Amino acid sequence: MPVKVLMVCLGNICRSPLAEGILASKLPADKFIVDSAGTGSWHVGHCPDKRSIDVARKNGINISAQKGRQIKSSDFDEFDYIYVMDNSNFRDVVHLAKTPEHKSKVRLILNELFPDENVDVPDPYYGSANGFDNVYQMLDEVTDLIADQLLKKHS
Repeated sequence: MPVKVLMVCLGNICRSPLAEGILASKLPADKFIVDSAGTGSWHVGHCPDKRSIDVARKNGINISAQKGRQIKSSDFDEFDYIYVMDNSNFRDVVHLAKTPEHKSKVRLILNELFPDENVDVPDPYYGSANGFDNVYQMLDEVTDLIADQLLKKHS
């Protein structure tokens, strides 16, 4: 049975689709499933933000077929790891968790690089295009570490 990883941000159109695409590109698809969701429902069924699609494509990753969805309580049973992009997402997702086991699956993604510093991946939505490049670089770096950890633990 594949290991399942969920990436979560606010709207599921900027950061979490990038995180999904980047991590999925670093893991064997027969052993790992990577998905993404948002805490909000505004973009359910929508493709990722064009700027996210463009920065992913520029780096050799195609996320254009992804569709936004909202996190649901059953995700805690379905996914082994849930990575959130910022502290607000962390609070919202942990609030949905019904058991201590579910809560233990939720991790602030940049804590993998900066343990216990609780650093947010900035939301690039209202910023300039280079904000998406910066977010891509952050997520690329942290997913190198996550992929390495997952491969060591689940191979």
